[in-house]
Amino acid sequence: MSAYLKDVLMPLMILGPMVIGLILFVKTLTTYFLKKRMVEKGYVDQESVAILAKEEEKDNKMTTLKWGLVVFFGGLALIILEFIDYGPESPLPYGVFALSVSLGFLLHFLISGGLNKKD
Repeated sequence: MSAYLKDVLMPLMILGPMVIGLILFVKTLTTYFLKKRMVEKGYVDQESVAILAKEEEKDNKMTTLKWGLVVFFGGLALIILEFIDYGPESPLPYGVFALSVSLGFLLHFLISGGLNKKD
C-alpha cells in the first residue's frame, strides 16, 4: 500500500469509529427518551410493545446484514488492490474501493427488498 493511501486511510480509520460510536450513542439516547415519554403519556399497551419488539428485532437483523456485506466487500476490494499494479498518483484504489462498497450496499438492498416482500 502506498504512503499516500496510508495518509488518507489512517485518519478515516481513527475518526470513523469515533463518529459511528457517537451516532449510535445519540440514537440510543433518543430512542430511550421516546419510549420513556410514550410510557409516561400512557400510549403503550401490550400490542404496541409486541409491535416495537418485532420491528426492533427485524431492524437488528437487517443492520447486521448490511454492515457485514459492506465490510466484506470493502475487504475484498483491499485484497484485489494488492494484486493490481497502479501508480502512486492513480485514483484506481479509490474507485475500486468505492465500487466494491457500493456493490455491498446494492446487494443488501436487493436482499432486504426480497425479505421485506415476504413479511
